[in-house]
Amino acid sequence: MSAIKEAVDIARRPEDVFAYVTNAAHLPEWQESAVSVRPVGDAPLGVGSQFVVTRRVGRREIPMTMEVDELEAPRSWHMHGIDGPVRGDVTGTIEPLGDGERSRLTLSLDFEAHGIGKLLVPLVARPQASKEMPRNEQNLKRVLERST
Repeated sequence: MSAIKEAVDIARRPEDVFAYVTNAAHLPEWQESAVSVRPVGDAPLGVGSQFVVTRRVGRREIPMTMEVDELEAPRSWHMHGIDGPVRGDVTGTIEPLGDGERSRLTLSLDFEAHGIGKLLVPLVARPQASKEMPRNEQNLKRVLERST
């Protein structure tokens, strides 16, 4: 299956959008399924940084460790799951719009399945993410545009 891809235009500079969305502590503020986030270690965000996101998947709360693979401020990032039966693979890109005071954020989400995840991805994770991603991007837009 192909990745789930969604885009949203936000009335904020790319630097502002990048700083907010790459700060994992903000995930529960704009992503419906994100319950909590805990960094692994105390190093500043960079390639190799890890954090544990507890997500509501169906009726369960499941912790998932994510690792940052790429970080190109303020334009793009990539991270992937390193444990659990369902591992997300997320790429984000930010394009400046107009005079650079607006941005287009594009998120791409795919999954890697292990063990029981081979059943969970098509039956639970992918359908939930497909419904949630457009709402998450609208939530993010509201949060960022409200804080201008």
